[in-house]
Amino acid sequence: MEQFLDGLNTVITWYNEYVGGYLLLALLLPTGIYFAIKFRFLHIRKFWHSFAILAGRYSKKDDKGDVNHFKALTTALSATVGTGNIVGVALAIHWGGPGAIFWMWVTGFFGMMLKMVECTLALKFRKFNADGTVSGGPMYYMENGLKDKLGKHAKTLAIIFAAAAVTCSLGTGNMAQSNSMTDVLNTSYNFPQWISGLVITSFVLLIIVGGLKRIAEVTSRLVPFMAVVYFISAMLVVFINLDQIIPSFLLIFRDAFTGTAAAGGFVGSAFILTLTMGVRRGLFSNEAGQGSAAMAHAAARTPHPIREGLVASVEPFIDTLFICTLTAIVIIMTGAWQSGVEGVGMTVVAFETGLGGINLGFLAPHIIAIGLLLFAFSTIISWSYYGSRGAQYLFGEKAIKPYYYLYGLFVFFGSVWGLDLVWSFVDMVITFMTIPNLIAILLLAPVMKKEIDNYFNKKYKEI
Repeated sequence: MEQFLDGLNTVITWYNEYVGGYLLLALLLPTGIYFAIKFRFLHIRKFWHSFAILAGRYSKKDDKGDVNHFKALTTALSATVGTGNIVGVALAIHWGGPGAIFWMWVTGFFGMMLKMVECTLALKFRKFNADGTVSGGPMYYMENGLKDKLGKHAKTLAIIFAAAAVTCSLGTGNMAQSNSMTDVLNTSYNFPQWISGLVITSFVLLIIVGGLKRIAEVTSRLVPFMAVVYFISAMLVVFINLDQIIPSFLLIFRDAFTGTAAAGGFVGSAFILTLTMGVRRGLFSNEAGQGSAAMAHAAARTPHPIREGLVASVEPFIDTLFICTLTAIVIIMTGAWQSGVEGVGMTVVAFETGLGGINLGFLAPHIIAIGLLLFAFSTIISWSYYGSRGAQYLFGEKAIKPYYYLYGLFVFFGSVWGLDLVWSFVDMVITFMTIPNLIAILLLAPVMKKEIDNYFNKKYKEI
């Protein structure tokens, strides 16, 4: 079994390094830049309008959909705010150096525009089921929006994406999360990983059978709480090390274009590795362009697709430009990036060092453990919804229950597999979703333009 897993890891690593990684670089950032320029940086110009929509200013009781704007956002955020914010940032710095954070920022900034586009299209082409619930996401705007351009191939592209969504749900939103959860429980409290895996799997299955509404109820409470706890802890470290803020940012900007020489526990990187790791971990963190969040936002109650698109654009700002930046600054300013520790251990070292100045270093393992458990658990339950939408699209309602059991099985697999294999698998399956989705939204750019023009040209009097 060990030889099989080693061989599998070798094949996946080759794909990531020579195929998937370059395809992402060629498509992800250029597509984000294209839409940002085409729509004159709408995600920045209408930033505060997004918050007005989120606050319910334009909502009406008779709007069709499953959940309100806030719950749609927190459901999607709970899927994106996960291990990428704690472990992913540490891995990006470990392999790509501090400069990788700059490329995470770039991915997050243009990711705001990508999220707006894909979530607007998801609302535009969503469908209402017989029971009144909503189904939506890239597979629906591929099948129904691209008929005129691609003919029968539109359905083929949708099937490819749906299959990729199911596969990706088992990796991105599942194995990477359970692996990090059992790792931190083992590191901090010496809990055997297989026991932790069984417990986590049991809790996941108890929640996900309730569907999106139960997921939305849970995540709307978990996301604000976990964000506040982590924010306070990270800001405490920052204030203790105020003199290191400017040097840390300068290091990020300096190394973004030059790479970093190996030092301490850092492996050293060339520019291309710094760029690639920043983009990969940025995409894993905020999922912009991947099409996953579009499935959650498609259920929002609103008559105007662009409204939910604007709400969705807030996600990468919160996830990557805010939370990931906090983690990165803490790791860099405390010198933990040169500690020789990889993954969640690097973040623990950073908090231990940072809080050690006020004799609170002993709290670091508990802060990271609790934060990571909440981040990762909410991601697991939210991603189960994304995967179930893919399964439903491919095989109908009858496939959802079996999918949940398969999903639970992979929660356990992720909890006991090695770190390198899990994250290599994650990087691979992300490309399976992202590449078809980016192609689709580029082809649907005229539809997006029409939605924007209709909404902001005062066609709707309530604006």
